[in-house]
Amino acid sequence: MTNEVAIIGVGMHPFGRFEGKTAMQMGTDAIRAALTDAGLEWRDVQFAVGGSWEVANPDAIVGMMGLTGIPFTNVFNACATSASATEACADAIRLGKYDIGIAIGMDKHPRGAFTVDPTLVGMPKWYGENGQYLTTKFFGMKANRYLHDHGISQETLAKVAAKNYRNGGLNPNAFRRKPISEQEILDSPMFNYPLTHYMFCAPDEGAAAVIMCRADIAHRYTSKPIFVRAVEVRTRTYGAYEVNTTYAPVQEDVSPSVYAARSAFESAGVSPGDIDVVQLQDTDAGAEIIHMAEAGFCADGEQERLIAEGATEISGSLPVNTDGGLIANGEPIGASGMRQLHELVLQLRGTAGDRQVGGTPTAGFALLYGAPGTAGATIVTT
Repeated sequence: MTNEVAIIGVGMHPFGRFEGKTAMQMGTDAIRAALTDAGLEWRDVQFAVGGSWEVANPDAIVGMMGLTGIPFTNVFNACATSASATEACADAIRLGKYDIGIAIGMDKHPRGAFTVDPTLVGMPKWYGENGQYLTTKFFGMKANRYLHDHGISQETLAKVAAKNYRNGGLNPNAFRRKPISEQEILDSPMFNYPLTHYMFCAPDEGAAAVIMCRADIAHRYTSKPIFVRAVEVRTRTYGAYEVNTTYAPVQEDVSPSVYAARSAFESAGVSPGDIDVVQLQDTDAGAEIIHMAEAGFCADGEQERLIAEGATEISGSLPVNTDGGLIANGEPIGASGMRQLHELVLQLRGTAGDRQVGGTPTAGFALLYGAPGTAGATIVTT
């Protein structure tokens, strides 16, 4: 049996800093919000999939929600964790094993720049403690090379970040809700050229949840189901040159974002031109620019003109990161992709408020990129 899959409920705990509140507690808030949105009780959920970087056993959240005995699968795929959870949840319904399930993401990261525990990839602990394992170095080099190769200015990076801060100001769930001018962004401390402080996202805290069901029963819970047309997760075909160390030969390759996006469009039977609203991984402003091309929305080097013309603004022809993206929301890793889905569902329902894309959007695309080279692409439609 193969079923179509619909999203019938979404919920979020705001992203930011919440002293005295655990990731698990934020996760339960997101779950309850999604249940309320779908008009369901926890006992109606037949299975769950969840992911986190900081929480070793997110399945323990059932002890806080209610011990109903449901199967719970823990997943982790770095920044692509939520795509993996979404895929596992949708596939279990698509294959007929369950009727209703929930995908959950949650995290609570310490303050400061992202520093991955090096022991997770076989490096000595001191390597991270003395600052040699900061992801900003990699992202700066990657952006610098891309901008050089394709004639894109640092000012365009500032335009991307300023746009996302403006969008975050319209989002009550965002971490950073104060608009920052392009000049302020350019003048902020240089982290790794060409990326300044305000061009980066920050690790923070938050949670999000998405409830899915068989499409043929979705009308029982919502008058406007959003259909999961494709979720595809891909890795590189050879080597790596990412933030994590690798024992494989280091060789440049087409990004896994390209593979994931192409596969998602093929599976969904749509093209980039059919998409009305886009969520792209913007760990930094350069990443959003790069992913515009890698996902197929423009050619390499075309971004500078599109961004200058306002194409990626909420009012533009290709709205990108309408909720402020990672730059405004920060990144609690496990929850990041669920936030993207939450925003796409609101946009396709027409309930995104001040940041609503005009014209009745019918298709949304989300891209996650997780080190050391895993990407997830999701396509949803009305």
